[in-house]
Amino acid sequence: MFVWLLLAFALVLLALLVASFRSRAIVFCQYLRTMTGIELQPSLVRRVYRESGKEGVRELFLDLIIQEDLKEGPMNPEEEIAGREAAI
Repeated sequence: MFVWLLLAFALVLLALLVASFRSRAIVFCQYLRTMTGIELQPSLVRRVYRESGKEGVRELFLDLIIQEDLKEGPMNPEEEIAGREAAI
């Protein structure tokens, strides 16, 4: 009886481990959308990770951040400084 209980517990832990590895791309995409407003498909993240590893996903992320910043146009440093001083 005890052996079956240990086996069941090990299977539950294995299922949790597999689920956590499968959900990494989904969690990354949700975090990215929340923090930056950029929406990605988890399948794209999985494919880039499979092809290029961590470095590929990092490059994809940086490219998307740069593209998003370029959409907003150039920043005016004087306005940034004045806005910070007004907030204080």
